[in-house]
Amino acid sequence: MASEHCPDNVGKQAWPELLGARVAVAVAKIRRENPNVKIDVTEEGSITLPAIFCDRVKVWVRRGIVTRVPVVGL
Repeated sequence: MASEHCPDNVGKQAWPELLGARVAVAVAKIRRENPNVKIDVTEEGSITLPAIFCDRVKVWVRRGIVTRVPVVGL
């Protein structure tokens, strides 16, 4: 399933079921379900530049809990 941000990608592109999960569980599941992406764990409140990378999943966390749905490209 391709995402609207990275239409040519293959494999799972979003993990809504990980919202509220522990970061270690989320990272392991993403790595298992789409080993082609890099995983970037970012603490909520961190300053980041808006950019789309079709080989990356940003996992936003607060105190070790996923706070946003991880999506390839965002």
